[in-house]
Amino acid sequence: MNEATHDANFQPSKTKQQVNRWILTELSKATDEVTDNIEKYRFNDAAAASYRFVWNTFCDWYLELLKPVFNGEDAVAKAEAQATVAHVLDEIYKLLHPFMPFMTEELWTKTAESRDTLLCHADWPVADVRDDAAADEINWLIELVSEVRSVRSEMNIKPGQMMQLEIVGANDVTQSRLTDNEAAIMRLARIDCISMASVAPEGSAQMVVGEATVCLPLKGVVDFGAEKARLEKELAGINKDIKLVSGKLGNEKFVANAPEAIVQENKDRLAELEAKKVIVGEALERVRAFG
Repeated sequence: MNEATHDANFQPSKTKQQVNRWILTELSKATDEVTDNIEKYRFNDAAAASYRFVWNTFCDWYLELLKPVFNGEDAVAKAEAQATVAHVLDEIYKLLHPFMPFMTEELWTKTAESRDTLLCHADWPVADVRDDAAADEINWLIELVSEVRSVRSEMNIKPGQMMQLEIVGANDVTQSRLTDNEAAIMRLARIDCISMASVAPEGSAQMVVGEATVCLPLKGVVDFGAEKARLEKELAGINKDIKLVSGKLGNEKFVANAPEAIVQENKDRLAELEAKKVIVGEALERVRAFG
């Protein structure tokens, strides 16, 4: 839909936009990981590495970060982004081909006017772009946005609620990154103001990203009393469910007689509940600390 079509003359090493050099660097890392695991016959790990790159890195972040470029007026930037997307998709088809050959072969045929070869005969991807500086900066941006989103979710803050962000202890590199990526941070984390501070504001959620402390002021945004009651109720429900599932798994007759799939389902459910308990417990402690 963004006219990202195959360009036979595209040269990955000639890209200039940081976000494109980042995805090409991450592609190189993924290629190395998938190749290494296939050569060691660790096919499950190879498939998992492919999944992480395609779903988490390419779909979740790269395409999201490119929206302003695709919607903008810079024709040169848009053309480079389109060519990079098409190239990365071609390499994705190759990486996924050992695991889903028929689907990827069909996509390979349908996503270009003509191809020199069938996908099954195409060269395996080559890890040929390594831009650590670009990768470090975009991965820093992703970590910052992810931390802010996590706090917003934990504190039950409405998605449309705009908030402030105050940064404590940022060095020159971080300050430069904040300036360069201000628009992306505001759009992705729902922030309307970013400022530097000497100390963390009272009543703020604090996250460490790199050497800096990222503060999200919550006073006037969160009703701490109501949020405390909500989290306590949620935690009580989680503890009740943990007790129920643990009781099943602690019953020798259930474990011995139930189908293996049902036993595993309960084990997975218990692990999920335990992880959720930790998250909700941390959120509750945070609210309690704010009074």
